Amino acid sequence: MKPKVYIDGKEGTTGLQIYERLGGRDDIELLLIDDEKRKDPAERKKYLNAADIVFLCLPDAAAKEAVAMIENPDTRVIDASTAHRVDPNWVYGFPELCNARRLAIATGKRIANPGCHATGFLASAAPLVKLGIVPADYPFTCYSLTGYSGGGKKMIAQYEAENRDPALDSPRIYGLNLQHKHLPEMKTIAGLAHPPVFCPVVSDYYKGMATTVALQNDLLPGHPRAQDIHEALEEHYAGQKFVTVAPFGWGEPMIAANTMAGSNGLQLIVCGHDDQTIVTALFDNLGKGASGAAVQNMNIMLGLDEACGLE
Repeated sequence: MKPKVYIDGKEGTTGLQIYERLGGRDDIELLLIDDEKRKDPAERKKYLNAADIVFLCLPDAAAKEAVAMIENPDTRVIDASTAHRVDPNWVYGFPELCNARRLAIATGKRIANPGCHATGFLASAAPLVKLGIVPADYPFTCYSLTGYSGGGKKMIAQYEAENRDPALDSPRIYGLNLQHKHLPEMKTIAGLAHPPVFCPVVSDYYKGMATTVALQNDLLPGHPRAQDIHEALEEHYAGQKFVTVAPFGWGEPMIAANTMAGSNGLQLIVCGHDDQTIVTALFDNLGKGASGAAVQNMNIMLGLDEACGLE
C-alpha cells in the first residue's frame, strides 16, 4: 500500500513547491482536500489523521493547532513553520549534519524542517563547532543574500508588480532589530553560547541564496588556515548527495547567489588565507532551503532514496 501524504497549507509558496515535487510521483498517494473545505477544521482534522505523512506549511500558530488535531499515533509530521525547530521533542530535519540526526529523522514522528537562512548558516557553522575548529563561544557574524520568493506570496507580488516601488530595484537589508526568527535554531542546533550577529539581505531575483560566515582565524584554536577549514568541511560532507564542498578558493572572482536555483543541492565555498576565512553556502531558498528539504526528509522517513523526486 502506498503511503498517504497530505499537505496542510498547499496554497502557500512552500506548500505549492512541495506539491510540485510530489504531484507526479507514483510511489505515494497524495491526499487533496476540496478547496472550499481547506479551512474547515473538521475536514482538515480528517485529512490530518488519514495521512501517514503530513506536511505543515502554515504560520506558527496554525501549525501548532494542526498538531493538536492529530490523534492518529501513526501520523508523522514534517513542519515547515518556525514553531517546533528548537522543541526538544521534535527532530531538526537537516540530515547531513550528522549520522545520528539522519537516523533520528528516519525513525522520528515529528520533524521540524529547517529555515532557509538557518540552513545556510548551519551547513558551515554546525560542523565547525562540533569538530572543535570554532569554539562554541566564538562571536559569529553572518550575512545572507536571498531571492524575493523567500518572502512568500505578498513579497513576490510586490516585486512582480507592474508599477513597483523603485526601492525594490536594489538589495535591501532587513531584520534590523537583530532578532530574526531563524536565530534560535541557528544558536541551538549549532550549539553556540550566543546567537550570531545575523544580517539578511533580499534582492531583485526570484530564488537562490548565498549565506556567508566570516572567521578571524587567529581567534580559533590552533590558528587554522582557510585551507584547513576547507579540508575539514570537505571530509565532513564526503559522500553526501545534496551537500558538497567546492574546490578551495572557488576559482571565480565573484559568487552569484542564484547559482544553485532550481536544484536541491547546497554547495559550500571556502575562500581566504592564513588569517581570515569566509564560508559561503549556495543553495535554492525554495529547494534545500524549504520544500526540497521537506521532501528529502519525507523520503528518509519512508525508507526511500532521499533523492527521489528531487533530481
